Amino acid sequence: MNWIDNSIKEYYNWLREKTIVTMDERTGWSAITTPFLGLFNDNIEIYAKLENGKLILSDDGMTLANLELAGTPVLRSPKRKEWLEMVFLNYGIFLNNNELQVIGTEKDFNQKKHNLICAISEVSDMAMMAKHTVSSLFKEDVKAYLDEQNIIWTPQFIAKGSTGIEFTFDFQIAGRQKELVIKSFNSLNKINVPNFLFGWDDIKPAREKVSGKELKGLAIVNNIDKEIKQEYLDALESKGASYILWDSRHEQNALEKLRA
Repeated sequence: MNWIDNSIKEYYNWLREKTIVTMDERTGWSAITTPFLGLFNDNIEIYAKLENGKLILSDDGMTLANLELAGTPVLRSPKRKEWLEMVFLNYGIFLNNNELQVIGTEKDFNQKKHNLICAISEVSDMAMMAKHTVSSLFKEDVKAYLDEQNIIWTPQFIAKGSTGIEFTFDFQIAGRQKELVIKSFNSLNKINVPNFLFGWDDIKPAREKVSGKELKGLAIVNNIDKEIKQEYLDALESKGASYILWDSRHEQNALEKLRA
């Protein structure tokens, strides 16, 4: 067993140990407290109910309510609403009375749970865009950057990993010798860095077998007017992924990382 196998095993153990389930016998709803952090550094909590073979997962309306408290009303902003709809489309989420919900069956619980947590995290990132000085979402800035470099890319690239879970990456670049999956980060933290590394590593063997190309992972990080902890950048490199800091995106070293 090599170091990455150990890392994945530790990640699974961490998820199991930090996930707490509480069931309300009266309503049939189960509250699932996850180790992933939300907007206010609290644990993301979702709710699940199995009724007549139909699985319902919900955030109980907390995601949009927290954005309101943070001064980032989503539904009253056309641009933020457009972004919200794109996230929903990517993860199969819909809005029901201001609740983020996803419907499935007991069989696909893991995938649906994963999709809802990813959607909650991405929607919560809109709070980072609350300042008037920010005119566009960072992902849109990265898109413009790739276009500026005349790079042909695929948006919202989805691939299934060895765990059977599908992972979504913001962009994919396919070359003759290798393939590149890119995630844009408006901020780095102890949750989204491991998520990215786990997803990339999980799809890597299958993608490389199918395409016959090496699969590389790249993080593009917004470091404008904010401090990025070196430990997160070191974590990316220690697992074999590379990164581009936004303020140095036009340097030759950064441009070389975009070559597939």
